[in-house]
Amino acid sequence: MPVHTGTMPALVNFNTSSQDQAAFEAKANWRVCAFVLLLFVVAATLSAIRKDVTFGFDEVAHASYVAHLQHSGETWPAFEDMRMLDPSSFRFTGEENYLDHPSPYYVLLARIGPTLEGHPEAILLDRLFNVALVAIGLAALMAVGLVAKLPRLTLYAYVVPIVGIPLLAPLAGAINNDNAAFAGGGIATLAAFQLLSTGSRAWLMVALGGVILASWAKFTALLLVGGLVGGVLLWMLWHGRLPSRWAGLIAIAALLAVAPYVALFVQYGSPTPRTPGQIALIKSGALAIGWDRAERMTPASYAAHFVSEFVVEWMPTLKQRNALNYTALTIPIMAALCAFGGFMVAVQRIAHEKAGPLDIVVAAGILAFAGTFLVHGIFSYELHTEFGWQTSAYPRYYLPLAAAVPLAGLSLLGAIQQPSARAMLLVFLIAGPLLFRILGTPFG
Repeated sequence: MPVHTGTMPALVNFNTSSQDQAAFEAKANWRVCAFVLLLFVVAATLSAIRKDVTFGFDEVAHASYVAHLQHSGETWPAFEDMRMLDPSSFRFTGEENYLDHPSPYYVLLARIGPTLEGHPEAILLDRLFNVALVAIGLAALMAVGLVAKLPRLTLYAYVVPIVGIPLLAPLAGAINNDNAAFAGGGIATLAAFQLLSTGSRAWLMVALGGVILASWAKFTALLLVGGLVGGVLLWMLWHGRLPSRWAGLIAIAALLAVAPYVALFVQYGSPTPRTPGQIALIKSGALAIGWDRAERMTPASYAAHFVSEFVVEWMPTLKQRNALNYTALTIPIMAALCAFGGFMVAVQRIAHEKAGPLDIVVAAGILAFAGTFLVHGIFSYELHTEFGWQTSAYPRYYLPLAAAVPLAGLSLLGAIQQPSARAMLLVFLIAGPLLFRILGTPFG
C-alpha cells in the first residue's frame, strides 16, 4: 500500500485510480512472494549443506534406492534385491532396503545426479535438486494467491501457513520422493484453480501433468492430487463445463498416473507391497520397543491414537517436549477446525450454485485429504494388528495438498461478516504458524 514519507512524496497520490492501486498492490505482492521464496530456498539449501544423512526422512534408504539403480543400471528394480548404503562410507551393506515406491523419481536422480556409491559428498547435488523441486511446488502454490488477486493480508494468511510448515525446508534439503510429490501437487493445485477460472485446455494439461508427477512419486500422492483434480473435473462435468473432446486426454493421464501401481500389483499383488526390508524393519522396531507384546488397540482407540500422532508429528523432533510445546499443538488443531469450517462454507456455496474456483478447489482438496487419511489409517491399523506397530501418521505424506487447509481458512474468512471476528481470524491465520514455530519447538 502507498506510504507517505518525507523523502518519497511521489508515492502519495490521492487521485490515483482504484485500478492503478490494484496494479501497484499486485506488483508488491509478487515481490513479497519472490522474496519469501528466496528466503525459503536459502534455508533449504543451508539445511541440505549441513544435514546429517541419518537424521530424519529416511534419507539413507532413498539415497540407497538411487545408488542401487546407478549400480545395476535398472529402471524398475526388484525390491528384494535392494540393499542399504552405509551412511558413512556410502558402500552397500547386506541390510535390505525397506522402500516400496515406484522408481521414476529415483531413476531421474540416478541419471542426472552424480554416482553416490562410495561418494558421500555427492549427495549434496541430489539434495539441491530436491530443493529445486520444492521451490517449484512452492512457487506454484504462491501463484494461486497471486492470480486470485488476494488482498495483501489475505495473501499473507494463505502463504505464511505453507512456508511455515515446520518440516518443509528440512525435507526439501534431503533426498526424498515427498519432494517430487509436493512439486506435482503444487503444480496441480495452481492448474486446477486456473482451469476453473479460464476453462483453458492448456491448464487441463498442466493439471494432469501435475497429477502424473505426484503419482509417480508415491501412492498417497496419487490419492491426494488425483482426488483434487478428479474432484474439480467432476464438478466441471456436472456443470457442463468439461468438453467431451478432453476425455481422451484425461483417460491417458489417468492410465499413466496409475501405471506404476498396476505394475506393482502385477509383480507383488499390491500397489504398496510389503517389502522384505520393510517387514524386517517393522518387526525389529516393534520388538525393540515392546510393541509386539503389547495389547492391540481397538479400531476406535487406534483412530484416536493415529490422529493425535499426526498432530504431534506436525513438529517432528527427537527432543523432549515440555508443557509449552504440547500446548502449542492447539494451534494446528485450531487451524484444522477453521479449515473444516471453510470446507463447510465451500460445500454450502456449491450446493447453492454460488461457488467460485476457490470453493471448488477447497471442497475437492479437503475431500481428497480426508479420503487419503482414512485409507492411510486403515493401512496403518493393519500393521498395528499384525505387528504391534504404532507409528505411521506422518504429516509429510500430505504435503502434496499443502494448500488445502490455508485455502479452506480463506473460505471461512470470506464468510465472516462481523469485522472484529474477521480481524481475529485473519490475525490467527497469519500469526498462528509463526507462534507455533516458536512455541512448539523443543529446546535443550
